[in-house]
Parts: sequence; structure tokens; C-alpha cells
Amino acid sequence: MATKVMMEALSPTMEEGRLVKWVKNVGDAVKTGDTIGEVETDKAIMELVARGDGVLRAQLITEGTTASIGAVIGVIAGADEDIAALTGGAAPAPAAAAPAATPAVAPAAAAPTAAPTAADAGPAGPVRSSPLARRMAAEKGLNIGAIHGSGPGGRVIRRDIEGAAAAPAAASAASAAPAAASSKSAPTAVATGMQIDGEFKDVALTQMRKTIARRLSESIGPVPTFYLTSEIDMTKVGQLREQMVANGDQYKVSVNDIIIKAVAIALTRHPECNAHWMGDAIRYFSAAHVGMAVATDDGLIVPVIRDAQLKGLGQIGKEARELAKKARERKLQPAEFTGSTFSVSNLGMFGIDQFTAIINPPEAAILAVGATETKPVWENGQFVPRQRMRVTLSCDHRVIDGAVGARFLHTLRALLEAPMMMLF
Repeated sequence: MATKVMMEALSPTMEEGRLVKWVKNVGDAVKTGDTIGEVETDKAIMELVARGDGVLRAQLITEGTTASIGAVIGVIAGADEDIAALTGGAAPAPAAAAPAATPAVAPAAAAPTAAPTAADAGPAGPVRSSPLARRMAAEKGLNIGAIHGSGPGGRVIRRDIEGAAAAPAAASAASAAPAAASSKSAPTAVATGMQIDGEFKDVALTQMRKTIARRLSESIGPVPTFYLTSEIDMTKVGQLREQMVANGDQYKVSVNDIIIKAVAIALTRHPECNAHWMGDAIRYFSAAHVGMAVATDDGLIVPVIRDAQLKGLGQIGKEARELAKKARERKLQPAEFTGSTFSVSNLGMFGIDQFTAIINPPEAAILAVGATETKPVWENGQFVPRQRMRVTLSCDHRVIDGAVGARFLHTLRALLEAPMMMLF
């Protein structure tokens, strides 16, 4: 019996997915649970698995194509089974061909012109390559379609990318893009490493960037937001961190880890701020699941430190490092980036003194953290150098009143100015 291969909701907030790669080719035998493709969701690149046994008879969308949830993108069936009704009468396409999408599939998004994450198509069709190889090729600016694969079936693997990068001539040939006959402006190098040849360059939106745009539009317009700013003395936090780091890797923590712990404790004392707006109700949480904003090449993602109020600083530091690494590698699982009750966004490491962050619905608040600076403070008849940091709390006024937010910030400030209180 034929089985439809459908674009599945691989994350709770996913509305469409982009097919990064077909792992199985037309004609390959598959079993239930086999990985048949890789899909870019709004948060990560996930594996699409077979839901039936048989042969992959048809691929109804090409790599790089975006499809809505529930769209049929392929067919698994017996080798001689008639699948015309499932393919719209179209003949099953070979792996290297580009079959037309069925009406259920959303229009294909143009692939980015620089450092694509999908397998590049060369003269012979899509290139078989591992996810690691594609990621390395993108980072090094190499055209994976021009690299000879030494893996099984000609698959491009890690050593092929390393070899291409080590050979200047090969790297040059692989990374060179067709140049325009003339240009009105010289290439412009941006801080991110992007190269712009000519006047401008259009790059298709990733699924993550689409979701960021939609979510922020949902927040900044409908949510009545007010902002509270406080300056906190971080001198003792700096001293505590130095003492912990000096005692080994198990106590390695960042200032942000300590802030997350303080936020979690403050939330348990002020559950009015640890809440979600549900439309017809306000949901208050007893546990503090703190989201930490992480910047990636594709946009912002918010992994979650669950039950942060119960965890020691060392454990929070370890989890935060692991989650941030997985976020940048697009390896987060849905359980690792959903369910936050409150979020923290820290731009202090970029030298930003103060900013306001946009609330991530349905959460009722988010804390924006600025840089820690040495400032002169008047104490006991003289100026003394102290480490000062500004934070701004963005509050959904439907859930949090001004005095409630102020009390939360007062508690947070007290915890950070006497961080030993968090250890008891």
C-alpha cells in the first residue's frame, strides 16, 4: 500500500518547512523510521523519517523548496504499484530531476546565493553530502557541487571539504561565483563576513527568519508594553564569578548564567511576572523556565533553562553552554526551545549600554541586559570604582502592572548586589 511522504510539523511553531536534502533517492528501498530527508524548520534542521515500508517512488519537490505542513512531497510504494493518483498523473521523477510541485505545495523559495545550506546542484543533479560537510562548506565559502566526494556512493564528507579548503587552487575554483560583466560599486565586506558584489544582493528568508518576523509582528503591535529600567551594582557578581572559575571547570559560569539564576529566584517570589497571556485567562507558573536569547547566523533563537530556580550556578552554566552550541549548529530539539515562562536577552558582550527587548508571546515579560561598566560611585564621602549594569524590563500591561514589575526588579537587584543570597 502506498504511503504519502508529507511535510510534517517537526517543531511546535512550524507552519512550513524547506526541504534541505533528499537523503534517499528515487528507487531506494526504505523502511519505517528511515531518514529520507532533512527539513529546515523555523528553529533547526530536522530529519524527516519514512512512515511506511517500500521504495521511494517519487520526489514531488526539489531540494530548496518550501512546502506547507501537510503537503505531499513524495511517495513510498511497492516497486510495481500504480501511484499516478498520488502524483497527479505525473511520472515519478529521477533523483536528479526537478519535478513540479503539486498544488498543495507552497511556492518554492529562492535559495540563498551565498553559502547555501542545501546540497548544491551541479551538472549531474543534487550532490550527495553529509550535514556536517554542507555546514563546513558554507562556513568556508565553498561550492559543495564542485567538490568530488570520497564517501559511499560519491557522498561529500568532512575530509573532502577539508581537502578542498587546504588546496588554494581547488578552493578558489570551488568558491568562485559567476561574476557580473560590470559593477557600479566595489564588493562590500560586512561584519558578518557576507560579500556583496554590485549594488545589492537578495537572500531568501530562512524558515527561522520568517518566524522571527511573524512573531515580532504579533508582539510589538497588539501587546501594550511598558518598560522599567534599573541600574544594578555588579561588583560582587564579578567577584563571585572569579572565585567560582578559579575552582575548576565544574564551576565555570558567565555573568549571564548568574543573571539567569537571579531572574529565576525573583520569578518564584513574584509569580505575577512568571506568566503567559492566554487571551481569555492569565496563566501563572510555579517553576521558572528561563529562555536565553542566542544569536545565530540565521537569527535569534531562545533555548530554555528549565526549573532554573532549582539548579546551581554550575549546572546552569553547563546547560547554557551546551544549549547555545546546539542553537548555533541548528541541532536544538523542540523540547529545548519551547515552554519558556520568561526570557532574558543580553547584549552586554557587544558593548550595548541599554536597550529594550520585544516580548516573546505568550510570555508577559522579557529582561534586556546591557554591558557592565566601571563607574565612579559616591560612597562614604568619596568616589569609588564600582561595576554597574543597566537592565530594562519589558512588560505586557495586560498581565503586569507597573508596581508589580518594579517589585520584581527590586528583588532582582537585591539578589545581584548580594549574590551569596542565591546560594542559600
